[in-house]
Amino acid sequence: MITLMSTLVSFLAGGLPKFLEFMQDRSDKKQEIALAQLQIDRELKMVERGHIAQVQVEEIRSDQIATQASADVHSALLKHDAVIGDGASQWVIDLRASVRPVVTYFMLLLLAFVNIVGLFYAFWQGVAFDTAIAMIITQEFLITLSSIISFWFGNQAFKKIK
Repeated sequence: MITLMSTLVSFLAGGLPKFLEFMQDRSDKKQEIALAQLQIDRELKMVERGHIAQVQVEEIRSDQIATQASADVHSALLKHDAVIGDGASQWVIDLRASVRPVVTYFMLLLLAFVNIVGLFYAFWQGVAFDTAIAMIITQEFLITLSSIISFWFGNQAFKKIK
């Protein structure tokens, strides 16, 4: 029995260096895999950052191209308007220049007229003043009014910037 045990221990002891080498190799490979994974993650992050930077560069270029195209279209429209005005009488030029203010005034007067008529109609129907005002001065009314006014004054401000 002791012979069998010593044979078994000797056999296992003979395989011990190979077992230790296997365990060391396994540990080394696990560490190499972890390092490779860290390197892959780092490279992916760098590629992602580089890709994001490239996308941002392309977006900036696209915006620049769109801005330049818009400026070119605006310049072409101004040149076209100037060509149309060449040889025209002064009253035609003045009439063309008054279109935007006339449309703006017309829209404001129409808005005021509709609201005043609505307020009188509400009074005739016996609606209380605060209820009638709340029904006339709505969010939509304020949006329309501010859109008309800001379009006009915004356009004038941008003309002064150029």
